[in-house]
Amino acid sequence: MSINYDVADKVVTPLHLDHETEKAVWSIRLGSLLTELIALSGISLSLLAMDKPLGLRALYTGLPFIKLTIGIDFLSALFLLITSAVALFVGIFSVGYFKAHMTSSLIPLLIPVFTLSMLGVIVAGDVFSFLWMWELMALISIGGILAEHRRSEVREAGVFYIVMTHLGFLAILIALVFLADRAGVDSFRGLAAAAPKLPRSEKNFIFLLSLIGFASKAGLAPLHAWLPKAHPVAPSPISALLSAAMVNLGIYGILRIDVEILGHGPMWWGVLLLSLGAVSALTGALQASVSSDLKRLLAYSTTENMGIIAMALGLGMIMISLGAPEVALIAFSAAIIHLFNHSTFKSLGFLAAGSVQSAAGTTNLDLLGGLAKKMKTTALGFGVASLGASGLPLGSGFISEWLLLQALIHVPLKRSEAMTIIVPLTMAALALTAGIGVLAMVKAFGFSFLTRAKSAGASEAVESPGSMRGAMAALSVIGIILAVAPGILSSVVDKVLHVIDLSANPGLSPKLNAMISFPGLRGTISPWIIASGVIVASLAAFVVKLIGNKKLVAQATLPPWVCGIDALTPNMNYSATSFAEPIQRVFDDVLKPDKRLQVSHYSESKYLIEKMEYNSKQQDSIEKVLYVPILRAVKWVAALARRAHSGNIHLYLAYGIVGLVIFWILAR
Repeated sequence: MSINYDVADKVVTPLHLDHETEKAVWSIRLGSLLTELIALSGISLSLLAMDKPLGLRALYTGLPFIKLTIGIDFLSALFLLITSAVALFVGIFSVGYFKAHMTSSLIPLLIPVFTLSMLGVIVAGDVFSFLWMWELMALISIGGILAEHRRSEVREAGVFYIVMTHLGFLAILIALVFLADRAGVDSFRGLAAAAPKLPRSEKNFIFLLSLIGFASKAGLAPLHAWLPKAHPVAPSPISALLSAAMVNLGIYGILRIDVEILGHGPMWWGVLLLSLGAVSALTGALQASVSSDLKRLLAYSTTENMGIIAMALGLGMIMISLGAPEVALIAFSAAIIHLFNHSTFKSLGFLAAGSVQSAAGTTNLDLLGGLAKKMKTTALGFGVASLGASGLPLGSGFISEWLLLQALIHVPLKRSEAMTIIVPLTMAALALTAGIGVLAMVKAFGFSFLTRAKSAGASEAVESPGSMRGAMAALSVIGIILAVAPGILSSVVDKVLHVIDLSANPGLSPKLNAMISFPGLRGTISPWIIASGVIVASLAAFVVKLIGNKKLVAQATLPPWVCGIDALTPNMNYSATSFAEPIQRVFDDVLKPDKRLQVSHYSESKYLIEKMEYNSKQQDSIEKVLYVPILRAVKWVAALARRAHSGNIHLYLAYGIVGLVIFWILAR
């Protein structure tokens, strides 16, 4: 029986650093140094702005028609801090990673430029600065994704990403230019003051277009198809920045434009965002549970967690429209805390996946295994990341998901009949997402580190260099701190809530101390008590096992029973594909896997089977139904445009004349 995996094995030939490639060493060092300087500057600015927001400043670029305006308030300081922190550890990790896993000396230099472009989006103070930096960020990220463009799957992912990111940018462009035109100003402060005076129909138009654009960047379903395409093929440091930093900017755009500037809109705005979040969370969790590639699994996990954040934001918007600020406070706090948590465990997860790929030569879960003893730091880091992504106690994602659940429990159902349907469905979606998410993370960690090695690369793997281990260890410590002491985020959460007018009243401030509580929230929780209980239970289990092992010492010398127990082979283990088969069968109508069974018979008799060949390929059903036709149409239009470029100067002059005539007619 043979199985076709959903992502091909990715074995990249290391770049040998001889005299001819000495510039590669300097590009690695320079890229890391610049990334660290930019990241530390961003962290410093964000901490400074948390005390006092920085006013608008105009930067003249020296280019015609391009003037950048920057400013940092509490909201931008939040995203500045998260993005810079992720870049800081990615820069450290990149030193060891690119020395053994680089095909071009330009790749390390993309990381600081990419980081700077993301920070530019966050600190932009007006519409046109925002749009310039957004497009710059998109163009640089394309370069990172296409770093290994010689492979066909990389080129395919690049086409997907280019088409989707620019369609999303087009939606944002139309929405923000229309908003600036109708408001008569282009600064975000001026827009926030003018937006309440706009007609409701215009605000609805701006909201829908901007939501489409920002949701595509955040990876919300059904606009998520670029995530599982781009993340597996990009270098792991780039993947970490894409999944733990860049996707956050989609959430930043929703908060900045749709919540702060447009103001608290009608209830259906929140319902739409909540629905997108629920669909995204379920889609991401399901696809992650059946993916057999580690980086593809993590990419779908990003869609899942961005969906959870969108659910919290949507619920908060609904509660504001229904006049329940206490519940809205809990929901928005859950979203902000989950932003921190997701950036921590997802950057750690992708860096650990890069460490695995660098050591074993593949991220195919069906070819990995046995890495826990050989790569202890990597295993610990990925274990912390998996625990955070699963939303279980002692994981950093637990508290934020618990807060979202509490917000759903405390929704005042009597204020809206629709909420009596929406709340149970959302709870069911959140519970199902959490359960399937645990399954996906168990599969990711178990088949990477705990089972027997299933390939020569996994058998011969060794631990990664010191810089890679150091970055993963530091992120692991941060993840544990966020899990057991989320109170360190109390001040940040409170100040960001001021921006969206939820914490102006001191009585509505959240209390994220040893006991987490909110105004109007009857339940409380203490991560410290949970952590202490888990530690005590683990120690008790260890002692019981130790005592039990001493009693079985005499039996340990006996020969094993005749079942080959002392000669297990990788073929006797579950594979990641077979582990996910039950969940695939349950959701077969949703996942729609491509299955092919070919039976060959002996020539002597059609009743005797010579061999059976089973091929299974999992493709995103949304991608198959929605995006394949779109890409086909784009390629058809491109082919038509290519025909128009014949190289004939007379034809080009005719194009110009026709364009001028059309412009003249429209201008009249």
